[in-house]
Amino acid sequence: MIALQILRGRLVTLRSNVNPTFFSRSHFTYHPTFSSSGKKMNMFNAINNAMDLALENDNSALLFGEDVSFGGVFRCSVNLRDKYGNNRVFNSPLCEQGIAGFAIGVANTGATAIAEIQFADYIFPSFDQIVNEAAKYRYRSGGLFDCGSLTFRVPCGAVGHGALYHSQSPEAYFAHTPGLRIVIPRGPIKAKGLLLACVRDPNPCIVFEPKTLYRAAVEEVPLDYYTSDLGKADVLREGKDVTLIGWGTQVHVLLEVANFVQEKLSVDCEVIDLVSILPWDTDAVCKSAKKTGRVIIAHEAPLTQGFGSEIAAYIQEKCFLHLEAPVRRVTGWDTPFPHVFEPFYLPDKHRCLSAIQDIMLF
Repeated sequence: MIALQILRGRLVTLRSNVNPTFFSRSHFTYHPTFSSSGKKMNMFNAINNAMDLALENDNSALLFGEDVSFGGVFRCSVNLRDKYGNNRVFNSPLCEQGIAGFAIGVANTGATAIAEIQFADYIFPSFDQIVNEAAKYRYRSGGLFDCGSLTFRVPCGAVGHGALYHSQSPEAYFAHTPGLRIVIPRGPIKAKGLLLACVRDPNPCIVFEPKTLYRAAVEEVPLDYYTSDLGKADVLREGKDVTLIGWGTQVHVLLEVANFVQEKLSVDCEVIDLVSILPWDTDAVCKSAKKTGRVIIAHEAPLTQGFGSEIAAYIQEKCFLHLEAPVRRVTGWDTPFPHVFEPFYLPDKHRCLSAIQDIMLF
């Protein structure tokens, strides 16, 4: 009770003496992952490097998509056509269903397909091909054939000016589909490792790449060929009071808020980057939830049936007796993604801070 009263007093002080630095920044502040050696790259450079290595190490690998030949709208494939030729790096028609169907055919023959869907918002015409064909090939044949060695690269999420057709985060639609692997990197090091892991994985994979990080995220990226574990979350910050779970850009929002409440409220947050949506790391999440007793999940996608719903349900089922408060979700709203009202739509640091205050006072 005394600790609760002290926290209430700190919250009153916080609200009356707002830190202008924290509240004046934009949607997120990037928190880099550090490596012992490497070359300074932003995220699109790291993805380019990963695809370069994939094409170099696998003569059967093909890279294709809308405008991919000249480098793509985000420049992720720049110079690769010149290096590997237009038989291996080439443009597709403006037809997402055709891109997915062709990619499945390529993978069916035993070759490696790396297909770019130019924006996540336009992946839906290919939805049937991905969930009804790619995800089920191995099962329907009894393991006789499959379309592993198939990777879709999909720029996603808020970018500051994308509005309703260039800002969506559709990961939960695909997470309902057994047979797929779905990952979302938080920065250059992870983007390269996840992409190379997906290219080598024997299952069809989708890499959702937060496009606002293409240039904003800069790290020292190792130049060698390496892979990151699929299906494994990263605990980026140890803590004992509240577990904060996010992925992609949202991880950086949560890290900033965690540092802020540690300094101002002495609330110790554990921050988890889920990394992999399907399969997701239930062990890491439950271990943290049982330790802290309080969990907040934040993602840009709308609230209803967002992937946070699955995580919250699992925590309630497996960790109920360890919880000190209901699992909270801080998400986008159940509306089309707005343009000028984007700042009000996003689960930014202000909304995440409010959720931490509420869950600590429950």
